[in-house]
Amino acid sequence: MATLLSSSSLIFSSKLPSNSSPSLTPTLSLSSLSQSYSFSSSLSISPSFLTSPTSTKRLSFSTLNVKAQKKKVLIVNTNSGGHAVIGFYFAKQLLGSGHEVTIMTVGEENSDKMKKPPFSRFSEITSAGGKTLWGDPAEVGKVVAGAAFDVVLDNNGKDIDTVRPVVDWAKSSGVEQFLFISSAGIYKPTDEPPHVEGDIVKADAGHVGVETYISEVFGSWAIFRPQYMIGSGNNKDCEEWFFDRIVRDRPVPIPGSGMQLTNIAHVRDLSSMLTLAVENPAAASGNIFNCVSDRAVTLDGMAKLCAQAAGRPINIVHYDPKAVGVDAKKAFPFVICTSMQNPELPRTFWGGTASQTFLKT
Repeated sequence: MATLLSSSSLIFSSKLPSNSSPSLTPTLSLSSLSQSYSFSSSLSISPSFLTSPTSTKRLSFSTLNVKAQKKKVLIVNTNSGGHAVIGFYFAKQLLGSGHEVTIMTVGEENSDKMKKPPFSRFSEITSAGGKTLWGDPAEVGKVVAGAAFDVVLDNNGKDIDTVRPVVDWAKSSGVEQFLFISSAGIYKPTDEPPHVEGDIVKADAGHVGVETYISEVFGSWAIFRPQYMIGSGNNKDCEEWFFDRIVRDRPVPIPGSGMQLTNIAHVRDLSSMLTLAVENPAAASGNIFNCVSDRAVTLDGMAKLCAQAAGRPINIVHYDPKAVGVDAKKAFPFVICTSMQNPELPRTFWGGTASQTFLKT
């Protein structure tokens, strides 16, 4: 059977000229390695997703650590949803870079949720030297049994009540840097997309209170706002929803005109961005980053790209959710209005360059 290969990687050069900024060579691609089927193509959407800081500071190369200090990192990971795969890839990336990693997943190890990816693939973490734990984030100190860490990433909480115990424990335990996975969905709708960091956010979004609290408690912190994550091991339908219908020669129902715009990014690239923040805390500190591709894709375009990767014809059917009595939030994997962010400033901030790749068959 053919395989859909991911050409996505965010490569950080370890040896650079003294007068240059770090080189970023990201390649974002759709990857679907589901248990049911796989494909022979590599589906690329965008060259980069690095996001812009909220402050106006610009860092010289001397600020960044070419030879990173090895860190002890704790990842507090959600046990469901599209963000679950982030902690998995981040742990593997850190371990591959020589850091010590403990990933603490919410809940119990023997729960049914742990039978699904990415949790069913946690042996890839332990075999690389990582440690896996399960428990209640409100009792994180007890779960880690007094272990000390340099960095904590909260990839679980969506509101202050959930994240505050982790932040408070981390601060009292001497953790130096706190990272938080927020959401690009917290921006208020705008007539002038794409969103950039600093745009108005929804006052009632739980992530907003979390971001504010972290910035008040920690001196070294960074916030990451992803949109739609793709990649093998995802706990939530994204690209696989399209592939599932395409390979069965089923119509692909898309609400509205299909011209709505969105952003996607491969989780491997986000994990590389997070690793860069760990290894260069001064560069990341005090900033919020939109973790999205710098090239939007329409909903129709997403479907067509998946069809190209699968090497199959596609039959797109547009419909009005209200007219047919369908709840599009449950029937379709993406929001049905244009929702996109801008990563242009972060590339300038990090001093990076990008190279595009396109669909390869």
